[in-house]
Amino acid sequence: MALVKLQTQHFRNLVSAPVEFSPSFNLLYGANGSGKTSVLEAIGYLGLGRSFRVSRHQAVVAHGQSKLTVFGALDSGLLAQESSEKVEHRIGISRDVSLKETQLRVDGEAVRSLSFLAMHLPVSVIDPGVFDIVAGGPGKRRQFLDWLVFHVEPSFSSLWQQVQRVTSQRNQMLRNGRLDESLMRVWDSQYGALAESLSDIRETVFQRFKIAFESVLAELDAPWVEGLKMDFYPGWDRSTALTEVLVNHREQERRMGHTLYGPNRADIRLKFGGRPVAETFSRGQQKTLVILMKIAQGRVLSELGKQVTFLLDDINAELDVRHRVMLARNLQELRCQVFITSIEHPEPDTLWHDGDTPEYRMFHVEHGQLTEE
Repeated sequence: MALVKLQTQHFRNLVSAPVEFSPSFNLLYGANGSGKTSVLEAIGYLGLGRSFRVSRHQAVVAHGQSKLTVFGALDSGLLAQESSEKVEHRIGISRDVSLKETQLRVDGEAVRSLSFLAMHLPVSVIDPGVFDIVAGGPGKRRQFLDWLVFHVEPSFSSLWQQVQRVTSQRNQMLRNGRLDESLMRVWDSQYGALAESLSDIRETVFQRFKIAFESVLAELDAPWVEGLKMDFYPGWDRSTALTEVLVNHREQERRMGHTLYGPNRADIRLKFGGRPVAETFSRGQQKTLVILMKIAQGRVLSELGKQVTFLLDDINAELDVRHRVMLARNLQELRCQVFITSIEHPEPDTLWHDGDTPEYRMFHVEHGQLTEE
């Protein structure tokens, strides 16, 4: 699905007038503070249910207001060209920061689950912070993988919530002064069963992702391609039952006060020459790697008939021309929807040298208002 119309109310400095977008490429430019990133942030709300910039809703709602609203109209976008059936949806989210209440709507009907809203619009963000997928801790890579798993496997969201609840119960017991071993084994049993199911799903999706990643990697002419290794670590050695691992490390977990083994410790391990790429790759190589991983995610969903909406925020500051061209070409081949922000006036010819420029719309952003050129 592609976002073809966006309207906000009391969202940062954005003007509330509706804006129509291309299901292909959308180029937004304007000075710092004009509202370019806020547009992407609003789109992210529809696909992620939150801001990709800050953790607090209060930071997003306009000054002096207590409630924000984001509305979007979706259609089958570029995928409609390959099908006679046109699909349309209307989705919305509002957040009252004073009452701490969130309302979600899909096609005019109230829904309770954020996942039901997010599944309609797969949003992938590429901004300066995204490069921590390689340089940061396991949590960043786990989040990266789980975004894909969520959009591939419908049962993942519910299963992950169950794992979170049981993990929370285990952690409370581990923090208690006296540990009830018999009750702990009950929670271990539940946690172990859920962990196996969750890890099976993650492993299956990871293998699909790895195949797509290796196909993207094969197209790249770089000396480090041959020695790069990518593997999925489920959070424990699965040759041993998780319940047994937990019992064997009971004292260690009790001292730490939280669960140390299981899906909450999963990771995508990236190594070159047997060492983590965070230690061996230059900053430029790490950026290239993250871009390739994002493209591979898009390919997996594209193969399933899902159109990803990519949000590229100020990539000119992070990527040189060669990397920007590579990214633009691959996103065009994916037939996805793309939003690109920049301070300078965009020059499409610099991204598509061969004349095969895709359909696009260009907007100048000033004081929170988008004006199409």
